[in-house]
Amino acid sequence: MKKLITSIVTAAALLTLAACGSSGSSSGDSSASSDKVTVWAWDETFNIKAVNEAIKVYENDDVDVEVVTMSQDDIVQKLNTSLASGNTDGLPNIVLIEDYRIQGYLSSYPDAFSDLTDIVNEDDFSSYKFAVNKVDDVIYGVPFDSGVAGLFYRTDYLADAGYEAADLEDITWDDFIQIAKDVKEKTGHPMMSLDPSDLGLARIIMQSAGEWYTGEDGTTVTIKDNESFKAGLNVLATLLNEGLVEQVSDWDGGVNAVQSGNTASAPTGAWYSSTIQGAEDQSGKWAIAPIPSIAGNSNSVNASSIGGAGWYVIKGVDGEDNAKDFLDKTFASNKELMGTLATEIGLVSTMNAAEETEEYTSGLDFYGGQKVFQDFSQWSQEIPAVNYGNHTYAIESVLTESLQRVINGEDIDKVLEDAQTQVEAQIAN
Repeated sequence: MKKLITSIVTAAALLTLAACGSSGSSSGDSSASSDKVTVWAWDETFNIKAVNEAIKVYENDDVDVEVVTMSQDDIVQKLNTSLASGNTDGLPNIVLIEDYRIQGYLSSYPDAFSDLTDIVNEDDFSSYKFAVNKVDDVIYGVPFDSGVAGLFYRTDYLADAGYEAADLEDITWDDFIQIAKDVKEKTGHPMMSLDPSDLGLARIIMQSAGEWYTGEDGTTVTIKDNESFKAGLNVLATLLNEGLVEQVSDWDGGVNAVQSGNTASAPTGAWYSSTIQGAEDQSGKWAIAPIPSIAGNSNSVNASSIGGAGWYVIKGVDGEDNAKDFLDKTFASNKELMGTLATEIGLVSTMNAAEETEEYTSGLDFYGGQKVFQDFSQWSQEIPAVNYGNHTYAIESVLTESLQRVINGEDIDKVLEDAQTQVEAQIAN
């Protein structure tokens, strides 16, 4: 009988995983015959719960699926150590990897991941995901959650400032700043929270124009002449310098700014909806509009992304074929599962057929009856595809200082020219 096993990493488990480098990698026919599949992921309330729901619908009583919960940082560290050594002992069959990181793994360890082209139909998912999980014509990942961005906003605060839903449709960031000024003047509420060390909003703005810190090859640094990133820094600096935001220093500060009722909006990923809905007393007071675009930039659209991840199979680990079968029957094809996950964890799936489910076509009371999942799913189809490359976080470790310089009034062209030089040196080492 199929077993559902959920295990949180204990000290003993960590010792087992730490022993990854002590013996040779698994190989041979055993990869096809093992009746156990191990999955690594983070976040008990979202990703882990998603796997457990997938296990319930997986119709193979001969395969046990074990879910190991650990932090994303631990997953990254263990993958780096094991893949660099060429040793897969102790690694899982399936691992969840963030979109911003996967190209680094696929380029550095091209033979470490299974080819999933035979179980993933590219036409079945949002196209932007395949700039992330694909190399040449080979698909290595099953797309999971969408990082599609939306403008969450308080309908009551916006109404007090003279705005209605139609006024938030297909606006630019210039419009957003003007709305922020009106909201602050007429209601006293800051438009949003903002951590000056977090470049998430700049990423959203940049991807809306199909650009990134690097070019299409994922390696050529394109900061100096990157007009969309320049626009993003200018938006951040304006919001901060004109006092239109509540400054916070960490994630919890942003959560408190929303749930306390202080801020009027949150331009961020769809996954933030669970945080918004955490303030139950605000039910019926929120709606979601498309993300703003860059004024004067013909390539910028009212759709973008922040975050998101996919499921990957480690090649050569016992149970490889069963791991692919599990993904094939669940995250790669099962639209009913996507509907369930919309209800259970607030997942916005990148599977196109999810739009057909009852969960996606129904309105949510918290958002005034808005068909939130349907809207997010449609916006997800419009996100420009971007190759995040190998160095997103390394690059941002340099660019945080660049933002501070722009906030302080330094010439932005000079700042970006300096950043280009610093980043090229950083990633060359």
